[in-house]
Amino acid sequence: MTDMVALKDGIQSADAIMRLAEAGAIRPETPFASDQVQPASLDLRLGQRAYRVRASFLPGRNHTVQDRLDQLSFHEIDLSRGAILETGSVYIAELQEELALPGDLSAAANPKSSTGRIDVFTRVITDQSQEFDTIGAGYHGRLYAEISPRTFPVLVRTGTRLSQLRLRKGEVRLSDAELLALHQRERVVTSAEPSIQDGVAVSVDLAGFGPDNLIGYRAKRHTGLVDVDKPGSCRIADFWEPLYADASRTLILDPGQFYILASKEAVHVPPDYAAEMVPFDPLVGEFRVHYAGFFDPGFGHAGAGGEGARAVLEVRSRDVPFILEDGQIVGRLVYERMAERPKVLYGAGAGSNYQAQGLKLSKHFR
Repeated sequence: MTDMVALKDGIQSADAIMRLAEAGAIRPETPFASDQVQPASLDLRLGQRAYRVRASFLPGRNHTVQDRLDQLSFHEIDLSRGAILETGSVYIAELQEELALPGDLSAAANPKSSTGRIDVFTRVITDQSQEFDTIGAGYHGRLYAEISPRTFPVLVRTGTRLSQLRLRKGEVRLSDAELLALHQRERVVTSAEPSIQDGVAVSVDLAGFGPDNLIGYRAKRHTGLVDVDKPGSCRIADFWEPLYADASRTLILDPGQFYILASKEAVHVPPDYAAEMVPFDPLVGEFRVHYAGFFDPGFGHAGAGGEGARAVLEVRSRDVPFILEDGQIVGRLVYERMAERPKVLYGAGAGSNYQAQGLKLSKHFR
């Protein structure tokens, strides 16, 4: 049936995602929630069961995920009643969405923005996979989420959405020359002379926001529980330590600590494009930036109410302390063509929590 869906080259829009579901290329166990399909991505929902496992894994070319679960799982968890996932542990959860992709359509997954901002490390895996978050063209089978809370214990349940899926047909990524031309037309970042090399550079703002020159937040240890499905349920002071600019305009990242910072540039994703943050660039330092990498069409777009939207940076230092300086490059945005312009842009509909943002924690905090 999937060959009946006419798809153009590019990132598939919400309309195409719905057509693919109707044709059986996406097979949800239950009907999609009203806000589950985003302008250029599909939220993925946890299923009925999860498993605590000894270690993270990839099944490899000759094995299914279930094969590995039979070897590595400690116990099964019933998600239908809700379950607490502890920090430092690794879990594998069944997802409600199954795929039967046509041979010319591939997919990639990423954590949702709210997932990354509470430091829940999550990746999608498939049967016979040799890479995380990558679903090859023509894949038929189940999807699973690896979940590892790093800082806060979290409460999840059947239907919780931690990851999102993006569908691609053909060569969609802009070359540096094409990205420069797009910037000259549309101004994708507010930098006067952006660095464009394998994407456009994004730097960190350590000058501060507002009258107190707030530069970000450092996560506290030994906190309470974050219910992933309850926005506004947590007090900021119980989970975060605010950080303020000083005269040096630097910040020392402590190993193992988690930080929320913001980009110096405002980011703009024009309606005919989607973007993704490269999560870690070894050329700029020993740290990881931005677990949740998808920027939907319309992010920061004035026509969708987002003029001046900063990229929020989820930052974790690796093995050694590292000094960040104001304006230092911390990551790169790559841009991709949409197959068609979405009818509803990011920020113009339900579920757009971070349009027109500056420095903003996840929706769970008040």
